[in-house]
Amino acid sequence: MPRLVLASASPRRRELLAAAGIDAAVFPTGVDETLPPDTPLEEGLRKVALRKARAARDEFPADWILAADTAVVLDRRVLGKPADREEAAAMLRALSGRSHRVITAVALLGPGGAGAARTCTTRVWFRPLDEEQIAWYTALPEPYDKAGAYAIQGSAAGFVERIEGSYTNVVGLPLAETLEMLGGTGLLPWEAPRAPAGPSRD
Repeated sequence: MPRLVLASASPRRRELLAAAGIDAAVFPTGVDETLPPDTPLEEGLRKVALRKARAARDEFPADWILAADTAVVLDRRVLGKPADREEAAAMLRALSGRSHRVITAVALLGPGGAGAARTCTTRVWFRPLDEEQIAWYTALPEPYDKAGAYAIQGSAAGFVERIEGSYTNVVGLPLAETLEMLGGTGLLPWEAPRAPAGPSRD
């Protein structure tokens, strides 16, 4: 049977799928994640997610391929992963006391080659942060592989006043939307084929 291949190096995405009862093989593609220039942001994210999925398709032509790309957006500025402590601190100062958007594009390619992609947006409000808090957080390893320099599921949880939309989207994969896309594939635990019942003993 076709399996699900997650075209991502993110442990958080795999953990979210596992929490929903979905066992995915992991295949980081290492493709260029640069957003296409002169392209609306959501469209660009979908293109990057599809680029990742198609790269994995070359290795796993008979399987379902799931890929995602996430952006943290403050006003019209996209915040990527900080290169160093100074950049992480600057991002947190910019997010302090304000709201921003987290947008994730999810792409799914089937064994037959057909594919689809969709986006999910969550708005996140940060409480005001002081320099001591920023210095404490940027001394941790946590901010440096995260877009926007924070992990809502980690030590930055106390920075977030509230969210509007999907929490799992902010973690890295909008789970409800992803499960909806996977519906009918046979990959969901409640859709998995069952073994035929044995003969009755009555």
